[in-house]
Amino acid sequence: MPPPETTTLWDFPRQSVDGFRIGDPGYPGVTPALACVNVIRRFTAKGDLVVDSMAGSGTTVDAARLLGRRALGFDLAPRRPDILPADARALPLPAGCAHLAFIDPPYSDNLRYSDDPRCLGLLPAPEPAYYEAVEAVAREAARILRPAGVLAWVTSDEYRRHRFTPVGFRTYERLLRFFEPVDVICLARRHDRSGNPMWEHRARTRGFYLRGFKYLFLMRKAAAE
Repeated sequence: MPPPETTTLWDFPRQSVDGFRIGDPGYPGVTPALACVNVIRRFTAKGDLVVDSMAGSGTTVDAARLLGRRALGFDLAPRRPDILPADARALPLPAGCAHLAFIDPPYSDNLRYSDDPRCLGLLPAPEPAYYEAVEAVAREAARILRPAGVLAWVTSDEYRRHRFTPVGFRTYERLLRFFEPVDVICLARRHDRSGNPMWEHRARTRGFYLRGFKYLFLMRKAAAE
């Protein structure tokens, strides 16, 4: 396993880690495995509980178990039997049980994750309803985290149909209603379909920028008084 990251720029050329099965590299919008590994190493100890309420292909769950942590993954459309069906806004967990919540939600409605009407991936990022849903997910993450527990939230801005949407800034404003800032990581974006010559040609000829990074917001629930 590579040594922990020490800067705020994380660039992982591949989703996977040599010799380990951590999530599914073919899953749409998959989280880089080493992003999960680095956060879990930094903010938890062996035996701590890590929760991913939008677990997707299970990257967070696999990384946590590999590192000796307890892990629970939830999703509206589970892809694995060890990921439980649940809405990220209403988790079947008691308050204050988790040490770390890692969440990598849909960033808009550009990818189809589920036909469930509750899915955030059905909400376009320019619309207020998306951020109301984001806030509800954040509120639930705050509920399940223990005092001083950490939230790791991955998101990306959107440029679509000639319109830029600062998804990251708008999301961060919602997260600040429940959490204190710890740091912001720039996570190089390498694992999506825009990284090919066709999209590079379109960006040059049509005068727009491809998304080159994602935000990894690190935040902390207030400690108990």
